[in-house]
Amino acid sequence: MTAERWFRVDNDDVRLLLIEDEPTTAQMLAKGLREQAYAVDVASTARQALASVIEVDYELIVLDLGLPDADGLSLCRRLRENGTMAAILILTARSGVPSRIAGLDSGADDYLTKPFDFGELLARLRALTRRATRPPEPERLVCGSLIIDIRAHEVTCHGIHVPLTTREYALLEFLAKRSGRVVTRGEIAEHVWDNSYDPLSNVIDVYIRRLRAKLAPSGCGEAIRTRRGDGYQFDIRGTHDER
Repeated sequence: MTAERWFRVDNDDVRLLLIEDEPTTAQMLAKGLREQAYAVDVASTARQALASVIEVDYELIVLDLGLPDADGLSLCRRLRENGTMAAILILTARSGVPSRIAGLDSGADDYLTKPFDFGELLARLRALTRRATRPPEPERLVCGSLIIDIRAHEVTCHGIHVPLTTREYALLEFLAKRSGRVVTRGEIAEHVWDNSYDPLSNVIDVYIRRLRAKLAPSGCGEAIRTRRGDGYQFDIRGTHDER
């Protein structure tokens, strides 16, 4: 896997399951995908994977074939038999044509062999996401004086650049896309975080405070409102548009 620059796209509400039993590979892939704003859960066995898809409605699954408790092709077939609708990309060292055919015939949507380029993996995941029956995403969100460039992951308010971390950006975009309605902490945790999220922690509140602090100098800090007992609401109309 090579490290190169690539364009980021809107992944803030894309939940991905990575099924990989080799710890170093799993850690490296998960880190790279999270840096692209995917919410990534990791399973190292077929049993863990099957349990995860029962709990979470994933949009994407990246599947290694060499699992310790089952062959990945059998797992892929079982996922489809169980009604899993997620796009499945097989990521494996099995590079022969018969292996690729078997993988696609087992229910996978795409097949990428190791070693691979991380940029190509991202491109294939973007292609799989585009094939899903979802309306096309705009290139940017314009919420009054606040502009979110989805492709570049850049935010400006009143023309002032707002520097955000990957997680801060994903949280802001998630809220802005649901502008005007109250979003619960559970919804935020499901779409912006992964299964490492501790529901007893105050990490969401911490990130909300960070966002407000970073938006405040440009005049958009009041756009994120707390609805006590319910969650948060993004409403740019509550800010001062005149500077």
